[in-house]
Amino acid sequence: MSEIPEPGTAAAASPPAGNGPVKPGYDPGLVNEDLAPLKRQTWTSYDIFAFWMSDVHSVGGYITAGSLFALGLNGWQVLTALLAGILIVQACCNLVARPSQLTGTPFPVVCRLAFGVHGANIPALVRGAIAMAWYGIQTYLASGALLIAALKLQPQLAPYADVARHGFAGLSTLGWCAYLALWAAQAAVFWRGMESIRRFIDWSGPAVYVVMAVLAGWLVHKAGWSNIGLSLSETRLEGWHAVSATAGAVALVVTYFSGPMLNFGDFSRYARTMRAVRRGNAWGLPVNFLFFSLLTVVTIAATRPVFGRFIHDPVETIARIDSTFAVLLGSLTFVVATVGINIVANFVSPAFDLSNAAPQRISWHTGGMIAAIGSVLLTPWNIFDNPLMIHYTLDVLGAFVGPLFGILVADYYLVRKRHIVLDDLFTRDPGGAYWYRKGYNPAAIKALVPAVLVPIACVLAPDLRGLANYSWFIGMGMGTALYTLFMRQAAARADAPGTCRAAPDDAPAPGAG
Repeated sequence: MSEIPEPGTAAAASPPAGNGPVKPGYDPGLVNEDLAPLKRQTWTSYDIFAFWMSDVHSVGGYITAGSLFALGLNGWQVLTALLAGILIVQACCNLVARPSQLTGTPFPVVCRLAFGVHGANIPALVRGAIAMAWYGIQTYLASGALLIAALKLQPQLAPYADVARHGFAGLSTLGWCAYLALWAAQAAVFWRGMESIRRFIDWSGPAVYVVMAVLAGWLVHKAGWSNIGLSLSETRLEGWHAVSATAGAVALVVTYFSGPMLNFGDFSRYARTMRAVRRGNAWGLPVNFLFFSLLTVVTIAATRPVFGRFIHDPVETIARIDSTFAVLLGSLTFVVATVGINIVANFVSPAFDLSNAAPQRISWHTGGMIAAIGSVLLTPWNIFDNPLMIHYTLDVLGAFVGPLFGILVADYYLVRKRHIVLDDLFTRDPGGAYWYRKGYNPAAIKALVPAVLVPIACVLAPDLRGLANYSWFIGMGMGTALYTLFMRQAAARADAPGTCRAAPDDAPAPGAG
C-alpha cells in the first residue's frame, strides 16, 4: 500500500478530468482515469482565486445578497453579515480541501474515507442532485439577460415572452430559447475538459468585475452620491431583533456557498500545495467577496433614486437602462458570469459524483451531461422566483449538506488525525481500510440520518421555523458529534480502520515538480 501516488511527468493532453494512470491493483469498479490520483497538480493560487471569482460573480449571488434586505437589515448590517459568513466559508473550505489536495483525488473518492468504498455514493449522489438543481436555477436566472437582449434588439418578439400566450411548463417560448441557448453554451465549455474550464474562469471573473464596476459607477453618477443611502429596507430593526436577523443572514451566506464548499476537493485536488489553496481562498473569498458585496449594495442603493424603487435583480436593472449597447454588454456579462459559476459549482461536481457511481460506464463527461439534462426536468424557474423561496431553498439545501460536511471533516481530522491509506480507496478487498461492512460504514449512515432529519424538521415544522436559517449549522454539528461518537465506539470494539502518515501542508503535491 502507498500513501501518495508516485510522481509523474506527463499530463493528459485532452478532455479527461484526471491525468493519472489507473494502477494495476485498483478495482475497475471503483476507478477510471477521471477518479484516479493525479500525477501532476498544476493549479496556482491565482487559479483558486479565479475559481472563487467565478463562483461569487453571478446573478444568483447578487440576488441572494439583495434578498438579505428582505430580513429588515440596512446596508451596513448586510455587509457585516456577508463578510462574517464568507470568513466561515473560507475556514471550512481550507478544512475540506486538504485530503483531496494531498491525494489528488476528487470529492466522491475522499468520501470513501468516512462512508466506505460503496457508501461514498450516498454523499456523492446527494451533492450531485443538489448541483443539478442549482445548475438549472443559475441557468434560468441568467437566461433572463439573454431574454432582455433579444427583446431590446427585436421588440416584435414580445408576445413570445408572455408565458400566458406562448408558454410551456411555466416558461415562455422565448424564455425556453434563451434557457436552452445558455444551457448549450455551458455544455460546450464543459465538454472541452478541466484545462479549458480553468482557462475560462481565469479571465471570466475579472471581466465580470469590470462591467459590474461600470454599472455601479453609472448608477452612482445618475443618482448623485448624496442621494444614495444604505438603508435599503422599508423596516428598521434594532436591538436583539437586529442581532437575530444579522445572525440569520450570516447563516444564509454560509448555506448559499455550502454546495461548492462541500465538494471543493474537486478543485483543490489540482492545486500544487495546500499553501497555494489557502492563499487562493484568502483572496477569492473574504477579499473578493467583500468587494463584490460593496458593488452589490451600492448598485442596489442607487437604483431607487434612478428608477424610483430598489431593484434587487441585476438583470432587471440592466433592462431599465436606455441604451441598447449597455443592455447588450450587461446581458453578455451576466451570461459569462453564470457560465463561470455553473461550470465550477454545478457541472464539475455531478460529473465526478455520477462517474463515481459507475466508473466503467459513466465517464466524467457523461456524468456532467446527465446532470445538465436533469436540471431542465426540474423546471428551476418554479422554485427560485422570490426572496422567500430563495431562503426556503437554501434552508433545505443546508439540511442535507451540513451533515455531510460535518461527517467528512470529523472523519479526517478527529478520527483519522489526517492519515490516509491511498490505495485502499480503490480496493474492495475485505482487508482494506475503507471496506467496513460490505463497502459501507454503519457509523456514517447512523450519524447521517438524524443529522438530516432534525434540520429538515426545523425547516418544515412551523414551531421550529425560527431555527430554519441555521439548518446547515445544526446538521453539521450533529453530523460531527454523532459520527465521532459512533467511530470511537467502533474503535473500542477493535473495528477502527488502518491509518498512515500525513504530509505537511507545504509539501509539494505528487508530480507538481
